[in-house]
Amino acid sequence: MIVHTDRGSQYCSDNQLICSMSGKGNCYDNSAMESFFHSLKVECTHDYHFLTRDEAKQIVFECIERYYNRIRFHPSNGYLSPDDFEINFNKAS
Repeated sequence: MIVHTDRGSQYCSDNQLICSMSGKGNCYDNSAMESFFHSLKVECTHDYHFLTRDEAKQIVFECIERYYNRIRFHPSNGYLSPDDFEINFNKAS
């Protein structure tokens, strides 16, 4: 498993994870992942108290697969959802 992070100490420990950390002093290395996780936290899980791990997994899955990838527009994709961007990209290829 690869964990994208901003060099936080909690992510640098040895938990059999591969860390993809931004370079020291370079906030742009992982900016796409930082933006994604910010959106996930703010739009999908903010102030939500999960009762079980399975509930958390289901909510996060639904947020990503049903909202983030299919409905939510992204300025970096020409204000298209990731799914629509991919469809347009494949048509152009």
